[in-house]
Amino acid sequence: MRVLIVEDDEFLAEAVQTGFRQEAIAADVVGDGRRALDAADLVEYDVVVLDRDIPVVHGDEVCAELIRREHPPRILMLTASSTLGDKVDGLSLGADDYLTKPFEFDELVARVLALYRRAHVATPPVLMMADLRLDSFRREAYRAGRYLHLTRKEFAVLEVLMRARGGVVSAERLLEQAWDENADPFTNAIRVTVSTLRKKLGTPPVLHTVPGVGYRLDDGGSRS
Repeated sequence: MRVLIVEDDEFLAEAVQTGFRQEAIAADVVGDGRRALDAADLVEYDVVVLDRDIPVVHGDEVCAELIRREHPPRILMLTASSTLGDKVDGLSLGADDYLTKPFEFDELVARVLALYRRAHVATPPVLMMADLRLDSFRREAYRAGRYLHLTRKEFAVLEVLMRARGGVVSAERLLEQAWDENADPFTNAIRVTVSTLRKKLGTPPVLHTVPGVGYRLDDGGSRS
């Protein structure tokens, strides 16, 4: 999952970004509305956590622009105002959810995950493929009933691959979905993460490299 945090309070933005990373959620941060729109031009975000009162381009305008796009992200609007009128205004602009500051971080994560699931209505929160089971809400993964001790990146990569339902996922797509904007596009982190994930998944092999194309999951052992 890739999330954009649009927040001009640097301390809050950094805290949310750090917390998201601990939940295996790749998150980028921008501090104003213009940069938010520019970032959304470059990356197809799953969810945008949008502070309503941001500089340069107001959050209302950012929200309206994002929902007009061909593949709009889900939008969670943040505001310091708790009045019913402001909530109605935010939702009427096209926001999918509304959260008042201050908020509990666990609630923010739960709402972001819920929006992500709504954006992928064909894919349930618990993913199943052959003997693999991944619970995106509890952040747990199993193979044949065996708990998999995965790092945050390994979990994120496995989730992207399982959501592809056996389709080939390019290294570029994995980088976009499981890493943030600070990732070096020439890094070998993807190769290393896939390699360690493959070992943890065990035998028979289920995670395969498609030379020159990317990676895929199948039902185990049918391909080398």
